[in-house]
Amino acid sequence: MFENFLNRLFQPEPEQLPDEDARLALTALLVRVARSDGDYEAAEQSRIDRIAATRYGLSPFEASKLRGEAESLEAEAPDTVRFTRAIKDVVPYEERIAVIEALWQVALADGERDEEEDALLRLVASLLGINDRDSALARQRVGG
Repeated sequence: MFENFLNRLFQPEPEQLPDEDARLALTALLVRVARSDGDYEAAEQSRIDRIAATRYGLSPFEASKLRGEAESLEAEAPDTVRFTRAIKDVVPYEERIAVIEALWQVALADGERDEEEDALLRLVASLLGINDRDSALARQRVGG
């Protein structure tokens, strides 16, 4: 279903993604982090919907639909390393910092800091080209 999208994302010299595609890729990354501990809870899904609605000005229905598409994309996307590096190549730094903030919101949605989620967030931040200081500040802004 997302073969053309993934092909564009992984071109040798990708262009900046159109807004709609960037939304989908970034939301898929939120889903990947939420699924990383093997327990994809309703609280995490709800948090992803709220983040998408707020960030992109979507209605609750539109946000839920975007999350559904992102869940499918995440399932088809390659490993986290290749996926995040591809996003880094096509999304501006400021957007990537906002994504780290959103990822921390999702990781902390269940009220617990999980070692697997922490490790994945450190990896994702690094792969997105976000330095440790900016990632820590993003986590602090969301209360973690």
